[in-house]
Amino acid sequence: MKRVYIIGGGAAGFFCAINLAKKNPSYKITILEKTTKLLSKVLVSGGGRCNVTNQCFEISDLIKNYPRGSKELRSVFSKFALQDTIEWFAQRNVKLHAEADNRMFPTSNNSQTIIDCFLDEAKKYGVTIQTKTDVKEIKKQNDKIVLSVIVNDSNAQELIGDAVVVTSGGFNQEKAYGFLQGTQHTIVKPLPSLFTFNIPNDSVTQLMGLSVPNAKVKVAVTNYLFEGPLLITHWGFSGPAVLKLSAYAAEYFHQKSYEAAIHINWLNKEYEEIKLALEQLQKQQHKALPKNTNIFVLPKRLWEHILIKADLNNDKPWSEITKKSINKLVEVLFADAYTMRGKTTFKEEFVTCGGIELKEIDFKTMQSKKMNGLHFAGEVINIDGITGGFNFQAAWSTAWVAANSI
Repeated sequence: MKRVYIIGGGAAGFFCAINLAKKNPSYKITILEKTTKLLSKVLVSGGGRCNVTNQCFEISDLIKNYPRGSKELRSVFSKFALQDTIEWFAQRNVKLHAEADNRMFPTSNNSQTIIDCFLDEAKKYGVTIQTKTDVKEIKKQNDKIVLSVIVNDSNAQELIGDAVVVTSGGFNQEKAYGFLQGTQHTIVKPLPSLFTFNIPNDSVTQLMGLSVPNAKVKVAVTNYLFEGPLLITHWGFSGPAVLKLSAYAAEYFHQKSYEAAIHINWLNKEYEEIKLALEQLQKQQHKALPKNTNIFVLPKRLWEHILIKADLNNDKPWSEITKKSINKLVEVLFADAYTMRGKTTFKEEFVTCGGIELKEIDFKTMQSKKMNGLHFAGEVINIDGITGGFNFQAAWSTAWVAANSI
């Protein structure tokens, strides 16, 4: 009887265990979870609804949503694609639906649906779940893999397996990867890769709750920029445009200690297009006050904030606004400048870049190139996706490939 240990009771761990057990009923499969909580990230994902995946069917488009690991995931997704994820859940009576932004959720809109599915499947196929089991070391002994573990905080044991899959997720500190030291794997330093921008002591935070549907956010003096919905919060900026930017510029922000100049194009339009629109407005409505002519249909309080920032006197009609003032307004609309000082984790979701070095894994099998029989899946690898269900999709696919390989 082949014995397989899976380290980590999260999304990738359960998906791997279930697929492995279904295909190989004779295998003894055990999930080892350090805490007493199972599938904790599944529970909080998508505001408690579980953002299972994203309706992005073309692999060439799908991999563009991964700042790190896109090249490696191409082959993984060719083996287990987004459509396979939808069908996998459908076969277990869990239907998914897509929202306007392509995020996919269970039709119940409740993450417990996914958790119950996994727990039921694990029970159905005889997967053993062992909590409060802390893996301290992984080593090779002849053709077996030996795990040194602490059970219930005090009981030291050695577990011997034919194969091991590490699905422990990403960690925010390098020392947390210490249990992998015996595998000789390189650990890329973990860094936050999904966070919002703190803009302290700026009047823009008084507009908390306001959003624009299509802004462009750029890190000044870099090529990092993203467009999409932008949300103003009581601490600064959030929304898809900011979260995507945080993921792709994660290493840059870390190097700058999370202090950077941020430029916002509130309209996601070109400079000359904005200027022409304002010049035409000035001619056509020369008697009107700027505050009453919000031609760009921005939230009223945001429009007034922008006018104040551009030093436009709200008591003067357009006919009395100078060319210099028009140019300043164009500049604020096109590249409104803010200073980011610090970050905030996005809701309860914590995503890191960093982890197992990509070059040390065979992505055809998810097996380690350093130790035969050792596999990896999910965020423990130096792979991360932007917000929108992409991290779960990478977890499902890498876990399936690992299970299929074993």
